[in-house]
Amino acid sequence: MEFEIIRMNENHTDGVLEIERECFSSPWSRESFNSSLVNEYARFFAAVCDGTVIGYIGAFNVFGEVSLGNLAVKKEYRKAGVASALLNELEKTAENENAEFITLEVRQSNTAAIRLYKKLGFSQSGLRKGFYQNPTEDAILMKKELK
Repeated sequence: MEFEIIRMNENHTDGVLEIERECFSSPWSRESFNSSLVNEYARFFAAVCDGTVIGYIGAFNVFGEVSLGNLAVKKEYRKAGVASALLNELEKTAENENAEFITLEVRQSNTAAIRLYKKLGFSQSGLRKGFYQNPTEDAILMKKELK
């Protein structure tokens, strides 16, 4: 399967919202995405296959500290390297902008995501008790230092 990673824009919002509803119990709204896309600190990328958004990543780079907010891939495209490619694009962008590190939160039960993050060089840096809702769950904090 071939796909490309491109900067996300408002034309991708419908596809991203579909993925949000599929993957998250508290999905972002259209307004949240569209306002983020014009935020000077936002770094959003879409994975596109044959004109269809199959995954996306969103982060904010504030003073060299990149905070990953969202990463999701359509179920039928998982385990095909899409999430890794999105993370690699974010990391490359962060390094080009001289960021020092990337941080993220992940549900404690999301073992597939945790494995992926560890495989790509992230390590656990903390725990936020009761961070997630629907259902209530702890968040594992992870961090990757950049060169």
